[in-house]
Parts: sequence; structure tokens; C-alpha cells
Amino acid sequence: MTEISAYSKEQQLKGLIEQLDAYISQYHGGSVELVSLKDDHVKVHLGGACLGCPLSVNTLHGWIEGTIKQFFPEIISVEDDK
Repeated sequence: MTEISAYSKEQQLKGLIEQLDAYISQYHGGSVELVSLKDDHVKVHLGGACLGCPLSVNTLHGWIEGTIKQFFPEIISVEDDK
């Protein structure tokens, strides 16, 4: 049976990123927000303490992208909007 969601893929993705943002904000002083979703490529904006942080690449690809791909395995890439 196929599950039908009342929310679009972009709305679901935005909700997930908002949850990640709450964690990053609370524990690291940074932020992440969805910029766009196009053809299974996601662009996000890292802000706050993430700006200029040498570990922001690890946060982006290791944690944010990894979490997104757990819930949306069809996503091809997650990139910062810089």
C-alpha cells in the first residue's frame, strides 16, 4: 500500500530542516534553512556560528545531508547557497 501524504515533498523537507535548525541553534549557535529544492538537489543556507566555521563543511555534508538522505533517499545532493 502506498502512503499518501497531505504535505508536498518540499513541505516535508522544510519541516525536517526546521528540526535540524532548532538543534543547531540550541546547541551550536548556528542555523540552517531551506533555500530551494530542484530536481532532487537541495540548497540550504548556513548562518549564525556556522558562518566561517572550519567544521561547517562537516556539518553540511556529514550531518545535514546525511539526515536528509535518511528520510529522502532520492535526494542527489545538499549544498550551501554560497
